[in-house]
Amino acid sequence: MTSAVLDEALKKAALAWISVGDGPALALWVLPLDGTLIVVSGPGEQFAPGLAETTRATVRLRGDNGGLIVITEAVVARIAPGTDEWASVAPQLAAKRLNASGTADEVAARWASTGCVVVRLTPVVDQPVTERPNLPVESGAAEPRETPARVETRRPFRLHRVKRR
Repeated sequence: MTSAVLDEALKKAALAWISVGDGPALALWVLPLDGTLIVVSGPGEQFAPGLAETTRATVRLRGDNGGLIVITEAVVARIAPGTDEWASVAPQLAAKRLNASGTADEVAARWASTGCVVVRLTPVVDQPVTERPNLPVESGAAEPRETPARVETRRPFRLHRVKRR
C-alpha cells in the first residue's frame, strides 16, 4: 500500500527528479495518470538517458513549496506505439505538452514515427517510501555537468570607478 503523501504528490506532479541506477537525478516533465507518472523522451523531446532500457528508477517528488517531500522506487514499463494503451495515454500526454506544434494526435504520431519513448512509472508497492522525517539532510545539489552551452564571460568594462556603498 502506498502512503498518503506519495499518493498526493503523484496527483499533483508536473515535474519529477528521476534517476536510473547510479546516474544523476534529472528533472523531467511528467503527466500524473491513475497513480502513475507518464514520461516522454527522445528526439525533439526531453533527454532521459537509460530510462527506456531500465526496469526500475528512483523518483523524487516535490511538494507545494517546491521542496523534496518523498522518494520512492518505481517500475518502468515502456508503452509501445500501436497498442491500446498507447492509443489512450499518448494523446493525453500530447495534449498536456507545452509548446507542441500540431494537435495532440499529430504530436503522438510524430512521437511514434521519430522513435520517442513513452514510459509509465508505477511506484513499487512492497518497497518502503522515504518521506519526512527520514529524507536526506543534504540538498542533493551537484556541480553543473560539462556542457558546450556554458561559456566563460568577461567582466563588464567600466570607464570610471564604481564606489561601493
